[in-house]
Amino acid sequence: MNAQLQPVEVRFEPMREADLDAVLAVEQLAYSHPWQRRHFADCLAGGYQAQLLLAGDTLLGYFVAMQGFEEVHLLNLAVAPGHQRQGWAKVMLDALVLWARGQGLQWVWLEARASNTRAVQVYKAHGFRYVGLRKQYYPAELGQREDALVMSLKLDNTP
Repeated sequence: MNAQLQPVEVRFEPMREADLDAVLAVEQLAYSHPWQRRHFADCLAGGYQAQLLLAGDTLLGYFVAMQGFEEVHLLNLAVAPGHQRQGWAKVMLDALVLWARGQGLQWVWLEARASNTRAVQVYKAHGFRYVGLRKQYYPAELGQREDALVMSLKLDNTP
């Protein structure tokens, strides 16, 4: 018998409070210093752009971004560890950029841990440029702090 795999729909859905258990499960696996439930809840209450990337019922990843004047700040982007290195971060960045352009925004900003070379490479490949350093921005092991690389992407909003 030759079983054929059925295609699974990959889609974005807005993050909701009811999704936070699944989001937190990914967050805790993806990061050494994960966000807490209250961080996500505050972002949802604040109306931030928070999207889930799903394949069927499987959470592939998510992002949270805060809109400002002519810019959006990417606060959190995670790909579930079992789905990393498959291009899903790029898909989410593409979606964020598309949304930002639709809002008439000019810039996307983010911080990345200096030690997170894989994420920095993904951002660079997406066109983000290094613009500065935030000293001791992130918590690190044993009460230490880690620098953050500040990166930005100028959006071309011409039709």
